[in-house]
Amino acid sequence: MRTEQLIARRLYYASSAHRTARPAVRVALIGMTIGVMVMLLTVCIVIGFKQTVTQKVAGFGAHIRITSFDNNNTYEYQPILAPETLLSELRAMPHVESVNVFITKTGMLKTPTDFQGIVLKGLPDNRDAWAFVTDALVEGTAPEQPNDILLSATNARLLGLHTGESVLCYFVADDLKVRKFTISGIYDSSFSDYDRLFVFCTLPTVARLNDWNEEQMSGIEMRLDNLRHLDEVYDRVYFQVANRLDADGGAYYPQSLIQMHPAIFYWLDLLDMNVWVIIILMLAVSGFSIVSGLIILILDAIPLIGIFKALGADNRFIRRIVIGEAAMLVGKGMVYGNILGLLLACLQYTLHIVPLDAATYYVPYVPVAFPWLLLIAVDALILIVSMLTLLGPASLATRISPARVMHFE
Repeated sequence: MRTEQLIARRLYYASSAHRTARPAVRVALIGMTIGVMVMLLTVCIVIGFKQTVTQKVAGFGAHIRITSFDNNNTYEYQPILAPETLLSELRAMPHVESVNVFITKTGMLKTPTDFQGIVLKGLPDNRDAWAFVTDALVEGTAPEQPNDILLSATNARLLGLHTGESVLCYFVADDLKVRKFTISGIYDSSFSDYDRLFVFCTLPTVARLNDWNEEQMSGIEMRLDNLRHLDEVYDRVYFQVANRLDADGGAYYPQSLIQMHPAIFYWLDLLDMNVWVIIILMLAVSGFSIVSGLIILILDAIPLIGIFKALGADNRFIRRIVIGEAAMLVGKGMVYGNILGLLLACLQYTLHIVPLDAATYYVPYVPVAFPWLLLIAVDALILIVSMLTLLGPASLATRISPARVMHFE
């Protein structure tokens, strides 16, 4: 161990036990700990929130959706043909997890006392297509029979319906159609805007309502293994289908998740600004705490610094001692802050201690994620900024005059 490090360690522990300097050390340590804890929690919560909302939006649709170029931005799509050759080409693309077709039709659920506009969405009979919805099931099962539907908990509450009961659904097109459905199950994704809208059933059920043959679909939904590859895969899909016509002469129109829901992703992007504001504020608080505590430590060590300079120590030697003493304080605060921050994040992740209003935030509790590389980057930023902040007090220590210290003594 170098001489400067040994002296810095002795000074730190001596100051921590000194009656005058001990409160300053504690305040600096607490400020550093709280700052690190808040910054880590902010990153975990914001990333978790963005991931959860994105998963819910993609769950009701897909990362990439291909529909007819003639659609009118409603859920009444013009049919396209989705031959198996096209589906196989899309499934073979890198980072594509699943490719499924779907059919939708707008309608209105009607009970003797209430009614609710809905979009009936038919999904094919495979595990990938139903994965998101079945994960959100709260009672019952997914539709199996042609007259089965899966209703959201929001609509079930609004209409006073329960699993096993029947409900009439009205469809208005060229003529009025009425179908009687049985509620096979109830799901709750906590995404109220979409829960209120979507009712799920089997694919042939909606095809018959639209009078479509087995090759006609409302669109194709593609899910990826990671959202990071969205732009890359979308470009591939665009060049694959944008200039391609189906057998009926219909044009394909691909859209990415961000293009389908620009308002939601603009809102999520604004959260990044909040993260930077909180990090900057916490860095300022932590830096002020460390600097003020270090100045107290320097004042407490003035006689010793004066003696070192009288014995021939140069400014570099003194600066290393001061920075070494402060680095111990910063390191201790970062360790405590990381432990507390990650512990609270783990508790929220497992126990969901802090609730949220799902109608406002789309999730029933504060979501948490652990982006380890980003957390390491935040720790590195804290360490760099903290050490740069210490240069000022360290330079102050080098200006102590041995003669004035001896005169004072």
